[in-house]
Amino acid sequence: MEATIRMPGTIPEFETEPKAGTLAERVKARARELGLDAVGIASAGVLAEDYARYERFIERGFHGEMHWLAKHAEARRATDVDAILEGARSVVCVASSYKRSERDEARDPPLTQGIARYARGRDYHNGLRKKLRKLAAFIRTLDADVEARPLCDDAPILERAWAARSGIGFIGKNGLLIVPGCGSLVLLGEVVTTLDLGCDEHAGRDRCGACTRCIDVCPTSAIVEPFVLDARRCISYLTIELRGPMPVELRKDVGEHLFGCDDCQTVCPFNQTPRGATTDSRYEPLDRWAGTSLEDLLNEGADLGEGTPLRRATVEGIARNAAIVLGNRGDARSGPALERAAETHPSAAVRDAARWGASRLSAK
Repeated sequence: MEATIRMPGTIPEFETEPKAGTLAERVKARARELGLDAVGIASAGVLAEDYARYERFIERGFHGEMHWLAKHAEARRATDVDAILEGARSVVCVASSYKRSERDEARDPPLTQGIARYARGRDYHNGLRKKLRKLAAFIRTLDADVEARPLCDDAPILERAWAARSGIGFIGKNGLLIVPGCGSLVLLGEVVTTLDLGCDEHAGRDRCGACTRCIDVCPTSAIVEPFVLDARRCISYLTIELRGPMPVELRKDVGEHLFGCDDCQTVCPFNQTPRGATTDSRYEPLDRWAGTSLEDLLNEGADLGEGTPLRRATVEGIARNAAIVLGNRGDARSGPALERAAETHPSAAVRDAARWGASRLSAK
């Protein structure tokens, strides 16, 4: 096989358009009217191969402290079950781009450079859920006694696997869904319905070729092999999902990532296309970030993540992360704030991180 990196545009986009006049075409048209960037349809049922990979992920303990990932096994295996929607026939999968233009990102406040792109503005769930609810309501009008359930991070399904099965994209070596023309900077949602809409199913084969940029760039070597992520080492897990102290051996590699990490996406060739930049103001950094420092986030009770995805990490988690970033940054002016937090912060995890950060400053 020729060792080449396939750039966006060199691979034909998925053909997911059904014949004119079908119910599926009407559903897709409505999805686009709602501002969704990609839509595909899969037949409901079992994800045998993807579920087997998921089971191996759990067996190896790669989910870390995200214990909910090991629950509701049957719901993750299939969508036509009571936990999702009994009698489901179709899964309508959508993707919404949060990619902003480089010119807009260049104007973002300095603090937001350490925040994953999807989390720099308002919480995306409300906006995406409204669109999915409207899409589900439309599907219910297409036939008598049709049921349709919109899903947006509120049900235990393997959404990337379903999205790949629906034909809107494929799974990259970093484990993320890549939508040709949009890249991987997308948010996913589904509407599971009892209406038979046909399907746009594709094999979801590897389209990354010989490229290993995402694997090579990962600061903590969390992508242990192509398509396999050890979440316990992933910066997004460490800064968002992990509660309590962060492993000492990984703190230096976290660098200046305050919340999440985009490194494996930033280098991906499929994200270099200029197409697909969103104009949705929901993803623009909030005004509050312009006047916020890491020292502010280190202070007790500085809940500046209100109404944003940062709430997921908790106030304590953000303070812990801020202490680690300050230590990695190595600016002596942060010393007093770190030393104060090391002595007085009510959280043991934050005190521990602040002591570590202060020790990094003294060692420089």
